Formats: sequence, C-alpha cells, structure tokens
Amino acid sequence: MVVNSESKENAKVKLKPSTIRIGTRYRANRLTGPYDAIVIGSGIGGLTTAACLAKAGKKILVLEQHYTAGGYTHSYARNGYEWDVGVHYIGDMGSPNTLGRRLFDYITEGKLKWAPMDENYDRFFLGDKVVNLRAGKEGLRLSLLSAFPDEQEAIDRYVELLGKVADGMQWYTLSKLTPGILGPVVHKGLDIALPDCFNKTTWEVLRELTDNEELIGAITGQWGDCGVTPKQSSFMVHALIAKHYLYGGFYPVGGASEIAKTIIPVIQEPDGEVFTYADVTDILIEKGKATGVRMADGEEIRAPLVISNAGIINTFEKLLPEDVAENAGYHSKREHITPSMPHIGLYIGLKGTPEQLGLPRTNFWIYPSADHDGNVQKFIKNPEHSEFPVVYISFPAAKDPDYQNRWPGTSTIEIVAPTTWEMFEPWADTIWGKRGEDYEAMKERITDQVLEVMYAKLPQLRGKVDYVETSTPLSTAWFCRYGRGELYGLDHTPERFEQDWLKPKTDIPGLYLTGQDVLTCGVVGAMIGGLVTTLAIRGWRGAGLAKRIFVG
Repeated sequence: MVVNSESKENAKVKLKPSTIRIGTRYRANRLTGPYDAIVIGSGIGGLTTAACLAKAGKKILVLEQHYTAGGYTHSYARNGYEWDVGVHYIGDMGSPNTLGRRLFDYITEGKLKWAPMDENYDRFFLGDKVVNLRAGKEGLRLSLLSAFPDEQEAIDRYVELLGKVADGMQWYTLSKLTPGILGPVVHKGLDIALPDCFNKTTWEVLRELTDNEELIGAITGQWGDCGVTPKQSSFMVHALIAKHYLYGGFYPVGGASEIAKTIIPVIQEPDGEVFTYADVTDILIEKGKATGVRMADGEEIRAPLVISNAGIINTFEKLLPEDVAENAGYHSKREHITPSMPHIGLYIGLKGTPEQLGLPRTNFWIYPSADHDGNVQKFIKNPEHSEFPVVYISFPAAKDPDYQNRWPGTSTIEIVAPTTWEMFEPWADTIWGKRGEDYEAMKERITDQVLEVMYAKLPQLRGKVDYVETSTPLSTAWFCRYGRGELYGLDHTPERFEQDWLKPKTDIPGLYLTGQDVLTCGVVGAMIGGLVTTLAIRGWRGAGLAKRIFVG
C-alpha cells in the first residue's frame, strides 16, 4: 500500500495519529515567568543554548510552533512505523573525548546513548562505480585507494588537509565571540592562522590535488550532508563533514526523538519549560532593545534576552519589525546569503525485520555520475524529466538496536533527494493536506521515480513496501517554517563564511542568534553553534564551560 502524506486527508484514509510528542502544549495560563531568556525554536541549537543556560541556573522558556520539540531532530510515528525527519547519522560519537560527544553528554547528563553503524558506513554509487567508505583515518585512505589505486599521492595529501582545516576551525569558531569593533583585527589573525585552502571552493582545492574527476566525485560523495555541490561549497564545510565521519557513523539508541527527550529535563530543572504549539509571531522591540515575544494568540511574554533559533532569514524578515531590521543593516547584508537547496523526503514502512529484508546499517548515496555539479545543473534545467542528482537512502530500523522493542516485526527506510522550490511554488499558499489533485499527481510521480531508484539497488524490496509518505518543500515550510523548504538553513558557500555578522550577538541589544546559521549545518554543527551562543551571552562567566567542552 502506498499512501502519500498529503493525500491522507483528501482520501479520508483513517490513520493512527502521530504518537511521538515531546514538550508541553502551550497555553498562556501555563506560563510561569519571569524568565531569564526566551528561546524561539526547539531545534538542536536552541535546545543546546537553553540547556547550557539552565545548567548555569537560568530559567529558560523555549517556544516551538510544531506539535513536538526537536526541530529537524524530531521523530514521528504513523501506522505502526517510526521515522526520523533529519537525523540519519552522526559522527564523533564513538569516543567520550570528542567535542561533539562531550557537549551531548553535558546537555543530556549522559543520558543519550549511541549505536555504531557498520564499519562501511557510507556507500557511493557513482554511475556504475561503487566506493565503500570505511571508518577510521586509515579506513578512509584505503577505501579511496582501493577504488583509485593510481592516486595514492593525491589521497594522502587530501587526508592531511582534513586535519589542517579542522585545526583552523577552532580559530574560526572563536571569532564568533569577538566584538564587532575588533573584527578587522580578527580577520587579519584568521588570515594568518587558517590554511590557504580553508575557504576556497571544494572543487578548487581538490583540483589542485588531482585531475581525476571520478576521484573528486568519490571524495565529495557526502556533499548532500551540507546540500552544496563541490564547485559551490566551501572546502571548510566539506573538510568538517569528512573529518566528522572519519571514525564512522553513529545513531541515537531509541531514535532521534531521544535527543530532545534527554535534553528537556535539564532545561526544566531550574523551572524552565519547553512549550509546543507555541507560535511566535513577533520579537518585541522597545527603545531599540529586544524585550520579549508576541504569540499568535496575542500573549506577550517578556524577558531580558531573546534567542532566535528560527534561522537568520526568518528572524530578520518575519519576526522583527522591518524598520528594526533595516536599521541593523540587514537588507544590505542579505545579498550575501542564500537559502540552501530544498528536498523531497520518502518515509517508507515495511513488514519484516531488517535482517529478514536484508537492510544494512550503511547509507546509500546514489548518483547518476561522479559529476555532481553537472548532475545538479541538468536537474535544475529540467527537473520533471531528469534523474535526481543524488538519492540518499537511510535504514533507521537497522541502525537503532531498540527499534524492534518499540515496533516489533517492522522496518523503515528514509530517502532524501534534492529538488527545486519552483516545482512546488504554485501551491505555496495552499494548506497542508488540501493542495489539490494536480499536486497529488505530481507527488505520486515523484514517489514512483524515487522508489525505482531504491529498487534498482535493493531489488528484494519490490512488493514488500507496506506504506509510504512523501514530503515536499511545502511540507518543510509548513512544519519547520523554512520558507523555501530548505534543509540546511543558509548555503555553505565561501561567501557565506566571509560574513562576520553571522554570529550570536546581533546589533540589536538583547537579541541573540543560535543554531546552524551561526556556525555550520548538521546536528553537531548546530549544537556547537548553540554552545557558542551560550558563551557569547555568558562572557567571562562561561570560561569554565568553554574549558570543559573544548578542552575536556
């Protein structure tokens, strides 16, 4: 049985409602202020900032417009299956001494547990060529060398570069805490501290190492983890992703919903709260200072600090008064940032365990060829009659050792593929679940196209699919409030990383930013962004936290 997510209401299909709801439903009479800070949005960046401030004894209010907390880390359940919408795998969790793991342990009190994926955690299908990426520094080297035996020098130089960029990232992160008046000095220091390749495009850097375009295609096989192709992406973000997964991929035991579930009690300890169905419409500005928020029900909530995890564009274009954004110089800065690429998501349910169905704990990245930029350009020119530039397939039921305890005898698959906003823009003003027959027909065509890509690599699944939901950029815009359905906030281009105004402290007193737009995308990138925001707020009082997390 195949059911598309937004056709359910039209077809009047009776479905079991979503059962994973984390957080407390907002009601004005449930507010227990005064609060020390208000956080808009419960993505991992917002939750991290809230938890770090709570551990410093602050009473924090987190407001989430969705029915469950977690942002892109939330899960949902339907018809006897469970899926994660954004957490497909996370690196750096195998050792308690990595920055990401130390921070997760800090904000969850060590309650969040991790399961390793297979040693071969990523598999790239580059046309007819298959490259298996294995865990470990030597594993990465040998994975590439076995596929490209004549490219040892280029591969060794590439692995060496990853470490140099990661070391430079410490200085870039610290620059986010520097007052604006010191910006020119910091930039000069960064020019000295950072390697030359730091903010070139990924393609430029790799082309200096090799002219083997198929090897470049293999090295950049994880470009979907930042949503920007090699000729457009900053080598910094490529290197961070590659080094992040250097020792393999990991998955939260119990599913992605465990992330918010284990963080929220830390926020609640000093009487803080995480409210869902809590729709913030405005950031209140009085005498040039952020003083609170206005809710969709008209309620005004005051606090000396407002921290936005809603994204840079949403914050300045939807939540702040236009004149305030203009006075902060936002409109002149806006031309230097662009939203990331939107996506299609398939959420698939199957009868049978992963073992019975032959599902791996390895991610599949399926490409028409190794020319990632060329594949994307072909798709953009003619999306309805082109192959998807990448189809990413993840197997959460196989990765999560607790899945069978919750949903025995079943399995799930999640598929993500990039798309264009323009394909869906004609329905931008329609309501979820009521977008019309033309929209449903397009979704059905896309669903069938993506499923055929899956069947080509996993033919044993043909006829075994019990349930499918398909999300589009409109679904993302509806549930996550990203206006063009973008998955990764801002595009990770060299120009984006040259914007020194993209940091936690804004020019508006009392207003801070947090999450992936502050630093980089991904769960750990957004989480570290949340930590950096905490340090910007706490100043010298956060020195102990910085030492504990960054040094260990």
